[in-house]
Amino acid sequence: MAQPHLLHRHLGSQGLSVSALGLGCMSMSQSYGPADEVESLATLERALEIGVNFFDTANAYGDGHNESLIGRFLKGRRERVTVATKFGIVHDSAAANGICGRPDYVRRCCEESLQRLGTDHIDLYYQHRVDPEVPIEETVGAMGELVQQGKVRYLGLSEASADSLERAARTHPITALQSEWSLWTRDLEEEVLPVARRLGIGIVPYSPLGRGFLSGKITSTEDFGEDDFRRHNPRFQGENFERNLDLVGLVRQLAEEKGVTPAQLALAWLLAQGDDVVPIPGTKRRTNLMENLGALEVPLSPEDRDRLSSLIPPGSVSGTRYPDAGYRYGSSPAPS
Repeated sequence: MAQPHLLHRHLGSQGLSVSALGLGCMSMSQSYGPADEVESLATLERALEIGVNFFDTANAYGDGHNESLIGRFLKGRRERVTVATKFGIVHDSAAANGICGRPDYVRRCCEESLQRLGTDHIDLYYQHRVDPEVPIEETVGAMGELVQQGKVRYLGLSEASADSLERAARTHPITALQSEWSLWTRDLEEEVLPVARRLGIGIVPYSPLGRGFLSGKITSTEDFGEDDFRRHNPRFQGENFERNLDLVGLVRQLAEEKGVTPAQLALAWLLAQGDDVVPIPGTKRRTNLMENLGALEVPLSPEDRDRLSSLIPPGSVSGTRYPDAGYRYGSSPAPS
């Protein structure tokens, strides 16, 4: 495959510029089968070599393993990489819904992440989920203090509601919103996306390939190992799985017409949604990385984009995106 032409895009209005596709690193440490550090480090090396400079991690991924892995890779390369990490998901606490946004927790998590990453600053720091018991003004206020101290450069939120975005942006400039968005998950488009764009917040879609489903390579639940979390995801179970396979077949058909892979077409669709969109497809393998980057070379007309949108319209995918059927974008209480 010829090396793709890597463009850069701006996230937010505060000056952050990153490669048009980033690299989600979670699967290097959890959820998608056993870790392979040798291949993961080789994937990071290949990504940076060809111009992907936006790496996404979180303190929760592998309980710190992922940040430590990225930290080892960053040695001697720190200034070439834009590092995004997150705090807020708590695995060993009685915090509401396993989420914490208390200011003291924000500060402690930042120090721990800096240590694991082996750096003196985090380029983009997200609240991983909005704490339903802590006003977002308090959480973002503490994050803003980290910016003032030089420990963080830009702030972001993940899976936040429109109201949370509004309130957060009044507290401190928000550079990016990371939320699930793909042909497979269109929830963001109705309410949250217009607010983010009005506020000048860049969009970072995670799971842009529907947790691999849109690659067209998953044909059976037997494709998943015992430790693969998709075995327990409603969209990958029973009749939902079979119905969703039919939808992916529609994407595969159009991809064949254009001479590209389904994954490339699905990513090209997201890239065509606007210059403020920077998807972060996750992988721990160089082969998948290179296939994904081919999306940057896919010619997609407005008519192609609209045709794809109509193939899998909002609400057509069977099953909820998390086992918790009541999952919603995160909101916090009003400040006292």
